[in-house]
This record gives sequence, C-alpha cells and structure tokens, in this order.
Amino acid sequence: MAKASKARDLMKNEINASSMADIAFLLLIFFLVTTTVAEDKGITVKLPPWSEEEAEELKLKSRNVYSVLVNAQNQLLVRNQPMDINDLRDNAKEFIMNPSGRPDLAEKPTRAIISLKNDRGTNYRTYLEVYNELKGAYNELWNELCQRKYGKDYSDELPFAVRKSIQDEIPLVLSEAEPTSFGEEK
Repeated sequence: MAKASKARDLMKNEINASSMADIAFLLLIFFLVTTTVAEDKGITVKLPPWSEEEAEELKLKSRNVYSVLVNAQNQLLVRNQPMDINDLRDNAKEFIMNPSGRPDLAEKPTRAIISLKNDRGTNYRTYLEVYNELKGAYNELWNELCQRKYGKDYSDELPFAVRKSIQDEIPLVLSEAEPTSFGEEK
C-alpha cells in the first residue's frame, strides 16, 4: 500500500503537457493571421511596357528638354547651370509654363519634358528631394490651373474627368535616364 501512495504523490506533482504543443500552434496561427505587415511605399511611377524591340530615336527640340543632372557629390546641374535644390521647383514651373514666352524655355506645357539623370554615387536622400521638387512643381501647376478653371484645389477627390482635363493641359513627362557610374558625369 505504501507503493501505491508514493505513485499517487508522484502523479499529483506532474503537469500534463500533452496539449501545450496544440496551444502553441494555435497561438502561432493566431498571430500570423492577425499581424499586418507594413509595406514600404516607394515612388509611384508609371513604367513603360516591356519591349524587346529597339526604341526609336526621338528628335526633340532642346528648348523643350529640362535636363537635371545630380552628380556623385549631390550637386545639381540644371540645363548646364549649377543650381541649388531650393530653386529647382520654381525654375521647373517657369520652364514648363514659360509665362513670358522666352525662346529658351518650353514652347508650351504639352511639349515640356523633364529629364532626370543621377550618378550611381548620388545620395538616395538627394535623389528623393530632387524628385519631390520636380513632382511638386507639377502638383503646384495642376493646383493653380484647377483653381483658375474650377475654383477648387486639385486633389484625388476631384472627379476623374476633371483631373484628366488638368493633366491633359499640363502633362507630367518626367524621363529618368540610366545612372552613370560613380563619379562619371557625362
């Protein structure tokens, strides 16, 4: 009888762990299902469709091309002139709209092309700042035109037809060239 009571005492001290694996598995499934993964949002850019064919060379008037080069030292060269990044937005807006009819600026907004070229050594932050300024120039021009035509701010809440009419008058044409090798500015 002493052996039987010792066996009972031993069994009372044990913890039944047979369902622990099931509980751990259920918790794992629960957290996998309920956890949201934060997605990095990059720059939304519409890329051209992939083609195996060689692209044909376009002949453009140099007055319609607003070339922006960012070198490995994060310095800007805009239309072969050094420029501070703080002046880029206003300068781009003037180029696109050409309010005074200057012969060295774009003929009209529908012909304006902004060409952006970076060096592989360009700091990513500088690239984003330059891209932001160029995109911001278009956003401001769209907003000004929308205010003149419709008396409203340009936003995603406007009907698609209104946004399209604004973008048809001032189309966003931003061409990014293949980056050059580190320190090679051509």
